[in-house]
Amino acid sequence: MAALGRAEPNRAVFSPQGSPEEAEEAEQGPEPPGGGAVRRGKRAAPGAAAPQPAKLSRAELYKPPTSEELTQLKETEDLFHSSLLRLQIEELLKEVTLKEKKKKRIDAFLHEINSLLSTIPETPETELTDQAWLSQDVKVPFLQVPFSVKGRFRFVPPAELKVVGSYLLGTCIRPEINVDVAVTMPREIFQDKDNLNQRYHRKRALYLSHIAQHFSKEKLFGSVKFAYMNSNHLKPILLLRPQGKDEKIVTVRLHACPDSDLFKPSRFYPSKNNVRTAWFMEESAPKEGATEPPTPHYNNSILCDTVMLSHLHFLSNAAMDFPGMKDGLALLKVWLNQRQLSKGLGCFSGFLVSMLVAYLLMKRKIVKMMSGYQVLRSTLQFLATTDLSVTGISLAKDADPSLPVLDDFHQAFEVVFVDPSGLVNLCADMTASKYHQVQFEAKRSMEILDDRMVDGFQVLLMTPKPMLRTFDHVFHLKHVSKLQGTCKKMQLLNELMDRGGNYVAAALPFVVSLLARGLSQRAQLVAHSLPQIPEWPIDAEPPKHKDVGPLTFGLLFVPEFAASTLEKGPQADHPEALEFRTFWGEKSELRRFQDGSICEAVVWEASTVCQKRLIPEQIIKHLLKLHADIPESSICYTGALLESVIRTGKEAGGTGEEALVSVVCSYDDLSRKLWSLKELPLTVTAVQGVHPALRYTDVFPPIPVKPIYSFHNRSKHLLLPSEEKPCPAYITPLKIICHMEGSGQWPQDKEAIKRIKAAFHLQLAELLRQQHQLVCRPAVTHTDVYKDGYVFRLQVAYHREPLILKEVVTPEGMLKYQDTEESRQLELETLHLPYLTSSLHGLQQQHPVFGSTSRLAKRWISAQLLSDSISEECVDLLVAFLFLHPAPFTPPSSPQVGFLRFLNLLTTFDWKNNPLIVNLNTGLTESDCTEIKNKFVAARARLPVMFLATPKDQWSSMWTQERPSAQILQRLVLLASESLRALEKQLMDPLNDQDVKMVFRPPLDLYDVLIHLNPNQIPRLLESVDRPVKSVSRGVVKNSSATNILFPVVDYDPVQLYLQELRNAFDDLALFFYDKHGGDVIAVLWKPLSFQPQPFKVSSMRGRKVTILNNELVCVPNVEAILEDFEILGEGLVKSVEARTEKWTI
Repeated sequence: MAALGRAEPNRAVFSPQGSPEEAEEAEQGPEPPGGGAVRRGKRAAPGAAAPQPAKLSRAELYKPPTSEELTQLKETEDLFHSSLLRLQIEELLKEVTLKEKKKKRIDAFLHEINSLLSTIPETPETELTDQAWLSQDVKVPFLQVPFSVKGRFRFVPPAELKVVGSYLLGTCIRPEINVDVAVTMPREIFQDKDNLNQRYHRKRALYLSHIAQHFSKEKLFGSVKFAYMNSNHLKPILLLRPQGKDEKIVTVRLHACPDSDLFKPSRFYPSKNNVRTAWFMEESAPKEGATEPPTPHYNNSILCDTVMLSHLHFLSNAAMDFPGMKDGLALLKVWLNQRQLSKGLGCFSGFLVSMLVAYLLMKRKIVKMMSGYQVLRSTLQFLATTDLSVTGISLAKDADPSLPVLDDFHQAFEVVFVDPSGLVNLCADMTASKYHQVQFEAKRSMEILDDRMVDGFQVLLMTPKPMLRTFDHVFHLKHVSKLQGTCKKMQLLNELMDRGGNYVAAALPFVVSLLARGLSQRAQLVAHSLPQIPEWPIDAEPPKHKDVGPLTFGLLFVPEFAASTLEKGPQADHPEALEFRTFWGEKSELRRFQDGSICEAVVWEASTVCQKRLIPEQIIKHLLKLHADIPESSICYTGALLESVIRTGKEAGGTGEEALVSVVCSYDDLSRKLWSLKELPLTVTAVQGVHPALRYTDVFPPIPVKPIYSFHNRSKHLLLPSEEKPCPAYITPLKIICHMEGSGQWPQDKEAIKRIKAAFHLQLAELLRQQHQLVCRPAVTHTDVYKDGYVFRLQVAYHREPLILKEVVTPEGMLKYQDTEESRQLELETLHLPYLTSSLHGLQQQHPVFGSTSRLAKRWISAQLLSDSISEECVDLLVAFLFLHPAPFTPPSSPQVGFLRFLNLLTTFDWKNNPLIVNLNTGLTESDCTEIKNKFVAARARLPVMFLATPKDQWSSMWTQERPSAQILQRLVLLASESLRALEKQLMDPLNDQDVKMVFRPPLDLYDVLIHLNPNQIPRLLESVDRPVKSVSRGVVKNSSATNILFPVVDYDPVQLYLQELRNAFDDLALFFYDKHGGDVIAVLWKPLSFQPQPFKVSSMRGRKVTILNNELVCVPNVEAILEDFEILGEGLVKSVEARTEKWTI
């Protein structure tokens, strides 16, 4: 028992120098009184006063650095990209390590447990199956199936109690402090054949139940519960937490284990059997001549208990004189926690990573001089380059010929890492898929650490990676109990016996490798969540296998092949063809290919892009039904649930990708026609699209249409909306900039330039009509062209015009250039927007889901009524950031995961203190980024609240200059974090209704007035989140071939015109919010400042009335009249005005 307690001399068994903390205390000398700072133990700060900066003499200030300081500087330069990284890591380590004060409280708690254990009374010997001696308040924490088993049991107090695990090594990290305590069960309670048929495991469970029964009556404990060690059903443990406010600080985990030499190790080699089939199947006698299958996992679970103490000695030797190991392990544990790899059955636990560091130390891949950061790097490097599922590693030093060799372990287990005894596989429960995920994460992390453009610390150690945001598609196996059928279908009886009847653990590796094979071309990673069973009270029955809840699988795609409709197999006459046919079942058929070969192939049905993205779903459902007997109804595939909000049209078409491609094709054709126009006085030098549809990010892409004449009023050659009929469908003009060549003939006066441009607009319309038979409608500022059912709006640009607009004549008659509002607007339209559009068009070619992700993001912002408060270009850039700087993730390969990361970016990015740098076309170097950050910090107060920097716009953040305002950004961040929380909860809970449109329905309770609109007059009603059941005709038919027609009504949206009037009239009193995609309500928010009474002035009486307040005449807003104005202004469009609050009563 002496292993407890800090002051006892026997403690030295584990670390000859006492704990590493004690060693540190000894080095630093005693702490000064009053918490003053110590500078290398030489100078104490003044007593109780706040720490003062040390005043150094001139000699001291300029004295050369000590050798220690020099090494530290050199190390920082070589290892860390910056001294910031070093400081961040040191700060993090302070955060997660356990404070001295808490250690003392934990030690005291352990002492009390120790003394209580020896007072537990013995029990008389009974049959193992006779459990009447246990009180009714405690249920045995073990699934005793089958119940009957030979053997006898009695309770004798433990021989000794030892603290094992990370607490003694000083490597346990907050927030969850677990202290593992091994209770050694005395020899006399065991019999000869206890290694067979779960007898040992059941004795262990009964032993813990008896301890639990006594401890539950003690005042010392706040809670006494059972749990499964790493969710392994064969290994219950007892969890003890202290009473009162200390309950949160520590969980003591009691493990019952035997003497290390109780069993003969040779009985537990991976190839030996310790569970008899006849017993497991409850048959009376074994079948004649049947051989018993090996039970490696069962054997491993018993061996683990016998080597606990030797593992502790092994680790404490490794950690001796090696302060970097403690820090490195803390960092590695944080890294694993953020990736959800460190908990559950078959996890990469903290213990496992400690053993791995000890292995690298033994192999000289790590030396004791290294710092924590170097330990982290070396371990990640090893994980990234070593596949333990192919070549296992062993900590056993001298090769004892009688011990099993690595190949024996590889036959029995998927991942192999053998402990120092040469008997135990530390990765026994891990699936190959989980190890490949760890390996993939380590590779990605090494790339990030080597990339100087990324803040490695933030990304690797501070960013959580939940499955929903990490994987492109996620699906759930809703009913785990279906895996029983899988075990039958795949004939996994031996695995079931080996795993103590746990069908989830038995079937999971086979299901995952089945999926990995089926998706081998398409997915670079098929991962699964770790089955986790929560702790339970001691008077409850132990959880069943199905209580792990739904299992989640994540797929990370290879973008080039994920959506391919063909699965090409071997040639028909090859021997592999049969195997291919068996694997794919009736889906496989013979096909002849263009090169003349006749091969087996599987073709998946999918016509649109969004259906092709869901081919993996078809594959998964097909394979699981065929090989694992899992029905489709048990699979909840949440890969593309959100895409329904950007579906176009009523029929089950796609999500608009095809429509966008045809718009871009039509535009390309028009630009070729413009290039080749004859008889123009000046040639067209460039044609550049600026409309979002031309960079694939228009939420609802235009559909080719032709107007129905009878639906409109006609006036000469024009169609006008008719008052009796519903408002015509909204036709968006696709804006294109035509740059004309420079020439000395261009005037130097801005008015004259406008006239020349108007002449060009007329001429372009005339020539397109003559040479290409296109219907055009010229205007002063642009020409509209109807082509292929789309309307393009051409705008002529002359490259020197912005410069001429900047000319200002000073009072002295001098000419000087300065930015004007007009010149800025023109530069934005003719220079910056075309550049942005072409850059994002290029990004779409690299990442095919960029457009759809951006459209989802914009649809959400519009649904929250904020589309007028943040520019489309700004949203496009935010989404582009996710694709260009995805670390710690990979670039999204499905719109849904992109959208979830977009919400997360809005929520977690520190807009106040950092610029968001979007490195389009990798136009910025590392030094540029540093310069942007420094300038940003210096000028923060003058810059917009949301600052976006791109290579062509490093200092002005032009797309966020005017909007969003600070209040809107705050609202946006709040909405994003709530939406993300709600969505992730829905998508991770397959058993409940998954109406993901919930986050696209805005909360209206905070608005003061709601203006309800008449649906007939909303031209884009079909774009709303909840589409109307019946839709009215909007006076257009789908058609892209019409040529000689009357020009349709373009860019006519009555709601936008009404909003414009409202804003012009009431801008000083209220803010107006609207969902431009078919919203049927305008929400109004009063401005609080305008409701304060103001002194009476005749000039400022708009929308106000006079009242008397404290004997003075004041004017206040006349709300009743304003609400009436809302209705009068919107006559025919407004259905009703609903005042929600009485905020305006003064």
